[in-house]
Amino acid sequence: MRARAQQLLALAEQDALADWRLDLGRLDATADFVAALVRDRYPTLAVPFHARWRHFSLDGQDLWQTLSSAAAWPSRAAAARSAFDLVITSVLLDAGAGSAWRFVDPATGTAAARSEGLGIASLRWFENGGLSARPQEPLRADAAALCTLERTALERAFQVTAANPLLGLDGRAALLNRLGAAVAARPDLFALADSPRPGGLFDALQAQAVDGTLAAGRILECVLEAFGPIWEGRPRLGGVPLGDCWSHPALAGPRPEDQYVPLHKLSQWLTYSLIEPLTAAGLRVTDVDALTGLAEYRNGGLFVDMGVLRLRDAAASTQTHVVSDPLVVAWRSLTVALLDLLAPRVRQRLGLAGADFPLPCVLEGGTWAAGRALARQLRVDGGPPFHITSDGTVF
Repeated sequence: MRARAQQLLALAEQDALADWRLDLGRLDATADFVAALVRDRYPTLAVPFHARWRHFSLDGQDLWQTLSSAAAWPSRAAAARSAFDLVITSVLLDAGAGSAWRFVDPATGTAAARSEGLGIASLRWFENGGLSARPQEPLRADAAALCTLERTALERAFQVTAANPLLGLDGRAALLNRLGAAVAARPDLFALADSPRPGGLFDALQAQAVDGTLAAGRILECVLEAFGPIWEGRPRLGGVPLGDCWSHPALAGPRPEDQYVPLHKLSQWLTYSLIEPLTAAGLRVTDVDALTGLAEYRNGGLFVDMGVLRLRDAAASTQTHVVSDPLVVAWRSLTVALLDLLAPRVRQRLGLAGADFPLPCVLEGGTWAAGRALARQLRVDGGPPFHITSDGTVF
C-alpha cells in the first residue's frame, strides 16, 4: 500500500497525474490546523486510536463499556469474541450514510448522524440480539443469523424511512449476508472455540501470538484473508478477489499486478479496531505504524480543502464519480502518502515522539476530525469535496 502510494506521489511531484496537482507547500499549514485541533479536542494529548470504539459513546457515556461491564463473561476470551462480533459487523456497516440520514437513540432520545449514528445504531441492534442466532445470548453475531438477514431488518434497526434514507442499504444487507457465508466457510478461522461467528477470529489471532505478542501487520493479513470473499464487484487477479484495490493508468510494469493500487480502507480500520479487544484480552500488539493512514473522504478531503491537492478540472468537483475512477483512486492513494508526510509534522508541533503518538492517534486527534471540521465550514452538507457513488461497502 505504501509502495503504490509513494509511486503516485512521485508522479504527482512531477506534475504527471491527469487529474491532480500537488502543492506540498501547503503541508505546514495543514499540520498547523491539525495540531491546533488535537490540542483543542485533547488538551492532555492523551489521544486514543482511531477505531470504531470511539463511535459507541453517546452523551459522554461509553455504551459498549457499560454493556460489557454488566455482562457475566465466563472468560476474557468470551468477552473478546463478543467485542469482535460487534466491531466487525459495525465497521462493515459504516460506509457513508449520506447527509439526510439520522438515528435517534431510543434509550436517550439523542440524534446522531454519519459514522456516529451508524455506530450507535449498530450497537443497539447488536445489544438487542439482532445478529444472534441464540435468543438467550444477545451479545453475539452468528454466521447463521447473518446469512439469513433481510433488508427489512436493517431498515428497522437503522430507522430507515422515505424521509430518513440511508445510502447503500441493499449493499449493506448483502455485505452482511456474504460475511455470514464467509464465516461459515472457514471454521479454521471462525469456529475454533465456538460455532461459526465473526468473533471466532479472536481465537485464530490468539493462536498466532508469540509470547503473547502480535504484530499489527499480521492482524491485517488475517483480516484480508478472512474477509476477502465478502467484497463483491471488486477487481480480481488470477481468480483472487482483490477487495479495495483498483487499477490506475499512470502505473505500469511487467506484471499485471503492477497497475493496481491497494487501499483496503475498511480492512485497515477494522484492524485498528481489533487492537483494543485484543489488548483487553491480555495480548500485546506491536508495530502499529506498519499500517497506513486511511484512504477515505475525511482524510482525503482535508488535503483537498487545505489546497495540498487540487483538481486540474474544477468542473470535476460537481460531477459524480465511482470508486474505480482514476481520479478517485489517485486521490485516495495520495491521501495515504500525504498522511505519512503530515504525521511527523503534527508530532513536531505537539512536541511528541512517534512512539508516543503513532499514526492511529494522528488520525483520531487528528486528520479525520480536521477533515470533517473543514467540510462543515466549506459545504452545507458537510460532505466530501466531490461526489462519489457509494454502494455501502467502501467509505
